Amino acid sequence: MEENASEKICQEAQEKKIRFIQLWFSDLLGNLKSVEIPTAELREALDEGFGFDGSSIHGFTRIDESDMIVKPDPDTFVILPWGSVARLICDVVEPDGSPYNGDPRWVLKRASARAEEEGFTMDVGPEVEYFYLRSDSSPDPLDSAGYFDLVPPDLGSEIRRETVLALEGMGIGVEATHHEVAPSQEEIDLRFCGALKMADNLMTCRYVVKEVARRHGIHATFMPKPLFGQNGSGMHTHQSLARQDGHNAFFDCENPLYLSSIARRYIAGIMKHAKEIIGVCAQWVNSYKRLVPGYEAPVYITWAYRNRSNMIRIPMYKPGKEADTRIEFRAPDPACNPYLAFAVMLHAGLEGIEHGYSLLDPMERDELGIEALPGSLNEAIAYMEKSALVRRALGDHIFEKFIQNKRIEWDAYRSQVHRYELERYLAVL
Repeated sequence: MEENASEKICQEAQEKKIRFIQLWFSDLLGNLKSVEIPTAELREALDEGFGFDGSSIHGFTRIDESDMIVKPDPDTFVILPWGSVARLICDVVEPDGSPYNGDPRWVLKRASARAEEEGFTMDVGPEVEYFYLRSDSSPDPLDSAGYFDLVPPDLGSEIRRETVLALEGMGIGVEATHHEVAPSQEEIDLRFCGALKMADNLMTCRYVVKEVARRHGIHATFMPKPLFGQNGSGMHTHQSLARQDGHNAFFDCENPLYLSSIARRYIAGIMKHAKEIIGVCAQWVNSYKRLVPGYEAPVYITWAYRNRSNMIRIPMYKPGKEADTRIEFRAPDPACNPYLAFAVMLHAGLEGIEHGYSLLDPMERDELGIEALPGSLNEAIAYMEKSALVRRALGDHIFEKFIQNKRIEWDAYRSQVHRYELERYLAVL
């Protein structure tokens, strides 16, 4: 680390009277992990990192090779909204300082490096949906409001507003926030930025949403489908590629939809590999309760200009806003690991560009005979397991650990006797 960067952070911590520093990193599944150090230890942590037992973190090392180090990224230093505490997001490295191949952040860095070799950088802007509930023990909504409803039906508006102010205070841009379709369902749209920064921002956003809710005595959940018969929470992921000169590689003024050949091949790449990557973008058993017909969630592997039931939608072009030309991948949900999810999306899109995939015509109305996304986690992992692209994107270590974890999750789920079965069969069979 450059001496001036380390010095600048230490000086800011001293001037702002910061007492503690949280060192954040992600485990395999996207759970936020942290170790807290006194500010007096900040300089050493910046220069040398902080050692920890990797065998105790899910998806990391075995017990006989457990020594790992978290190395703070100086660009991620920010003061938290509560108390005299700051945080740094870390890379996980080996004792010799080399990148650890089980670190999700490293996976996204490698994907970004591949894009840079082709002359591109990935920009991302997710729409983050979630629910406010009265507790974490039952799905009891705060309100019965609907899409874009205003107070008094929307009881979460003040909490949402406080959350946005906290995010903006940490340097995370927010474009909009509103009540979503389902009762107590909320949405925060994060402002476009580079993929790695956005993954860091999304991890932070989930933390802030939950912490602000906790301080109000309620529970915020990113569970994709907590309420039966209502819309689930998605994470519509807007994305584009920028050229090295800063121009949007997805824009073409000669195309009727203003989509360049790069954009069309990128879309074709995601569509061709959608069944393989969905297990990373929608990684939980519950994710597939959301991906069903009738609830505005994408089920079919299609793209369109307006139809919101499609997997990929092209937002309307605004004259003079060439930089805003993008695609919207609607299949991911907000409970995914963003480092892994953005990485597999980018790899799939780059495959389309590099191999010249052709794109079928858009489908503005749902039709028979079109391919569907996997209907369960089990089916999604079966596709993923055979995917050379996903293995290459994640690396052998994460690829194998991820599939192993999801197989265990599916087996635990399918062996349970669920309330539906009892209510439907107990009295009649």
